[in-house]
Amino acid sequence: MYKNIDNNSSTTMFEMYPSSDRFIRPDMVDVPAQQAAGSTLPLVLTRKKGDEEDTNYNPFEHRKVDHPTSDLETLVHLLKGSLGSGILAMPMAFLNAGLWFGLIATFAVGALCTYCVHILVKCAHILCRRRKIPMMGFADVAEQAFLDGPPSLNRWSRFIRFMVNVFLVLDLIGCCCIYLVFVGTNVKAVLDEYMDEPLNIRLWIVIVTCPLLVMCLVRNLKFLTPFSMIANILMFVGIVITFVYIFDDLPAPEERDGIVDAVQWPLFFGTVIFALEGIGVVMSLENDMKNPSHFIGCPSVLNFGMSVVIALYTLVGFFGYLKYGSETQGSVTLNLPKEDKLAQSVKLMIALAIFFTFTLQFYVPVSIIWKGISHKISEERKNISEYALRIALVILCGGIAVALPNLGPFISLIGAVCLSTLGMIIPSVIELAVYREEPGYGRFKWRLWKDIGLIIFGIVGFVTGLYVSILEFHAEFSGSHIGDNAS
Repeated sequence: MYKNIDNNSSTTMFEMYPSSDRFIRPDMVDVPAQQAAGSTLPLVLTRKKGDEEDTNYNPFEHRKVDHPTSDLETLVHLLKGSLGSGILAMPMAFLNAGLWFGLIATFAVGALCTYCVHILVKCAHILCRRRKIPMMGFADVAEQAFLDGPPSLNRWSRFIRFMVNVFLVLDLIGCCCIYLVFVGTNVKAVLDEYMDEPLNIRLWIVIVTCPLLVMCLVRNLKFLTPFSMIANILMFVGIVITFVYIFDDLPAPEERDGIVDAVQWPLFFGTVIFALEGIGVVMSLENDMKNPSHFIGCPSVLNFGMSVVIALYTLVGFFGYLKYGSETQGSVTLNLPKEDKLAQSVKLMIALAIFFTFTLQFYVPVSIIWKGISHKISEERKNISEYALRIALVILCGGIAVALPNLGPFISLIGAVCLSTLGMIIPSVIELAVYREEPGYGRFKWRLWKDIGLIIFGIVGFVTGLYVSILEFHAEFSGSHIGDNAS
């Protein structure tokens, strides 16, 4: 899913796209093409008012990708990137929504997340044609949209690039923290049965973090590929066995709440957005495609892939909550029978899968941060500095996980704060900027009102999700819970 960046490459953007030299900043001509095509470095200059747009320019024809992915391969990458630990939290999401409200709302949020991805990719295509640039990353699209938008937005172009990368880093670091909590919680659930004195969850998180200090020093993704394969196999087998337990002796739907108090809904929306939102990787997937025009549209790789993802997440959430009801925990694996050895093995399999996935997830925020600071470090100190950064970030993730070892509010917090911003607010602002002059907001300015609605929804999700998650963290220490107070 992620690119293996070769810092020794001598190929530059100037050499790859000589016709585009007037659009490249002078400080970019000696940057390896693999980096320049990413979403963490400035790429283009502002378009001067009055410049003619070449409507015949097709950015897809000018892309030069060493190993372009087919539609099927892109679909597999999309599914792999979306079907992570979030699927195991879906029953908890339904606990905070109700059986029938959760069913309807999951489909609605999934459709909304997919539509916002469409907005981002479509705007990227428009900007690529305007600027005669073959491809752009997420931050590139945001920056260029502001440069092409109203004059009042031009001055904020570097800021919006910075904000996109900040939220990407926060999101991915937050996911790494959730992974540590997830692994520690599941390992504790298994080994507590065989220990005279069960260890505190915080101690388990520290134990899990220690080997990652060494594993995360690996800088080449090629060496992590075998661990990725193992993780995929373990996750698949674990989820299949979990389904067997869930479908065994299901109660009647009437035994569960159809809809719960609205005070719990922010936790539901935060968890679902965390589980479904993959906007941080879609531009990388689209940029690597052999036929990029197949990514969006109808039918499309994105629509088909997200339909499968939404269906699977809804299935797990609906039947997981139907099975365990008010006893549903932050990860459905924690509800599996403690006395059953097969169930215990599932917890260990999925915990090990998430443990190996940590190193891949960790690679991206390290790359973003390192690209932002490496030019300020002398050549002889770069190696030791990068290793120090990696160790410091692993320790940071471990420290946050130890401080907040509760999966439920943690997942909701990341989903509400980071992904509502990246997945809804920023794509809507980008579309408003890109469509302002050409092709316009449409009849009755419907795009304007639609995007304003999405921005408001994202802001409400951001604020309420943050507030409710903080209350939940507070309740963890006070011994009460929002759902208890609401009833």
